[in-house]
Amino acid sequence: MKQVCVLGNGQLGRMLRQAGEPLGIAVWPVGLDAEPEAVPFQQSVITAEIERWPETALTRELARHPAFVNRDVFPVIADRLTQKQLFDKLGLATAPWQLLADRSEWPAVFERLGELAIVKRRVGGYDGRGQWRLRASETATLPDDCYGECIVEQGINFSGEVSLVGARGHHGETVFYPLTHNLHQDGILRTSVAFPQSNIEQQQQAEAMLGTIMDALSYVGVMAMECFVTPGGLLINELAPRVHNSGHWTQNGASISQFELHLRAILSLPLPKPVINGTSVMVNLIGSNLNDAWLQLPLVHLHWYDKDVRPGRKVGHLNLTDTDIDRLDASLEALLPLLPPEYASGIAWAQMKLR
Repeated sequence: MKQVCVLGNGQLGRMLRQAGEPLGIAVWPVGLDAEPEAVPFQQSVITAEIERWPETALTRELARHPAFVNRDVFPVIADRLTQKQLFDKLGLATAPWQLLADRSEWPAVFERLGELAIVKRRVGGYDGRGQWRLRASETATLPDDCYGECIVEQGINFSGEVSLVGARGHHGETVFYPLTHNLHQDGILRTSVAFPQSNIEQQQQAEAMLGTIMDALSYVGVMAMECFVTPGGLLINELAPRVHNSGHWTQNGASISQFELHLRAILSLPLPKPVINGTSVMVNLIGSNLNDAWLQLPLVHLHWYDKDVRPGRKVGHLNLTDTDIDRLDASLEALLPLLPPEYASGIAWAQMKLR
């Protein structure tokens, strides 16, 4: 039996384990503080559901493991400074940016980048945390410890956000899903929509960019790339060297899910292009209690993470997939009263994308 250890035991590790079971692959998501002798890592291929981790007894052991796939890639992508430097080195379009080293740089920053600056912590920020949108009169609100530890980007006037999820195998072969359209609110992904075919020009541009990145890093497995849609084409916002929230629709909307695709890639199993027949909508469940009434709707696939429910915390997601757009739209309409009121704008956005 093939074995995979996943560094991190959150929902992504859990879904990788679920994807491995039908294939006869034993997947072990492990917490960072697990005792090394309790983890069967010697006979396993090692992957991760997180970009960065503290030094623990387990991570020290895994850092020496020869089968830790992408071990040297994680630090490059986990730091926004080195991630942006990679885009520049490869000549890939991204928002104009610079390191924010000292508060004395602000006048030059606004002169160069324009009136809206987006400040992001180099490491650790996610779901909108560790980010600030600042104009020249607001710079005093930035915490002192940000200087030297943040990059600053030009605020981009974009018409939409899309992500591309793809995978690369050990021999350099790549496969991609259609672009996913995403709605973020307060930095958290609320809703995604994916069509069987996407805008050909956008798809080709995104595949060329992500393919270039994965080749340059000799990356193996699933990677996600988030982009802004602008009149001049796609701008890369950021990368995730792992399975990604915006690819969750593939669990029910593709012949091979992103989780299975990742396992196939790291274990050198065949990587055919996944078949996508219908349109999919994914609704993130954020800080909401489990509601069995969702299951009244035959198109709803519930994925519950079994985590404590807290405000702002991702606790599950709903996938809806169908070849009939009208039926999909009607299901979203029927779902609306079964969700708290803050979901209404995300559902309306998805319905607008379907039309």
